Amino acid sequence: MTAQLIDGKVIAQKVRDEVAERVAKRAVAGKSQPTLATVLVGDRPDSAAYVASKGKACQELGMGSVSHHLPGEATQEQIEALVKQLNSDKNISGILVQLPMPSHINEETVLSLIGIEKDVDGFSPLNIGRLAQKGREPLFVPCTPYGCIYLLEQAGVKIEGQMQWCWAVRTSSVCRLLCC
Repeated sequence: MTAQLIDGKVIAQKVRDEVAERVAKRAVAGKSQPTLATVLVGDRPDSAAYVASKGKACQELGMGSVSHHLPGEATQEQIEALVKQLNSDKNISGILVQLPMPSHINEETVLSLIGIEKDVDGFSPLNIGRLAQKGREPLFVPCTPYGCIYLLEQAGVKIEGQMQWCWAVRTSSVCRLLCC
């Protein structure tokens, strides 16, 4: 097999342009602005940079972004309360809880609290279960595997039959809120 160079920046810009256009059309139609809420616990520089890049991307696309940064000492109860609050906030379209969290936090419990309709990472147990079952449609697919598949498809790389494990990613409706 011959290697093929893929210009991911060109494809990413095309996606961003399409998303920005869709967001602008929503505004013209009088619909609410899609808004991402991020939850960052602790002071990991890599996590902070990732969350900041999501906020910047939202701004560039005409979307809203609300960032919640809790100290590393935040309790399980404080984080759970915040996620529950974000779930009930009608102005929040999606929730991204940045992982990893400090070791005293039960990440699985926190992720399970994110409503499936706001689970932009696709990490909720219901979303993961639907992703794993053939013929089931998750609301969101984790953006990294989807982005890889999308990049290959846009570059014209034949993937059918090459990676049997990714059937769910190739066939699902993805990232209704954000393009990662």
